[in-house]
Amino acid sequence: MLLRGQDAVFDRSPDLAGGTPLSPNLPPLYSRPSGPLIPRQPVLGNLVRAAGIIFSGRVTSIEHSASSSRPDPASTTITFQVEYAIRGTAAGQSLTIHEWAGLWSSGERYRVGERVLLFLYSPSKLGLTSPVAGAMGRFTMNSQGQIVMSALHIANLAADPILGGRNLVPHAEFVRAVRRSSREE
Repeated sequence: MLLRGQDAVFDRSPDLAGGTPLSPNLPPLYSRPSGPLIPRQPVLGNLVRAAGIIFSGRVTSIEHSASSSRPDPASTTITFQVEYAIRGTAAGQSLTIHEWAGLWSSGERYRVGERVLLFLYSPSKLGLTSPVAGAMGRFTMNSQGQIVMSALHIANLAADPILGGRNLVPHAEFVRAVRRSSREE
């Protein structure tokens, strides 16, 4: 279910959604990918292109709001202390984002103190954002500051010359891969 001001993930970036519509006559909202994620372009480049905000940082607070009588949708407010800014924010900044509460309910959660590297869509008309391509746009960082690659990341970034096939990537190398992808646009 989409809320006013939200769009379908498939409308945002067809290269990240993978596959093609089952029928060319169906609008994008009804398109479904078939089979596994098969990007037409490098996945990291697609994440970089689709993101309005890219940074790594620590979660400092989480709040939930209900919208029983307000026109705004229910949302989760997450505040981060930006440790390293790549796009759309500044190092040292306290960055607060608003995600649709349904993401939290569906299992996409943050913990206070958790360190992450995020590729976020630019905020919507309602001020809501989310990680680009869902779990593909969210990377956990360990206590040594390394990027922890999930099975999804490993599978989809296997062809990347810097990130491919690695479980842990030093932060500086990950940022170098992102910057390289930015230049290739």
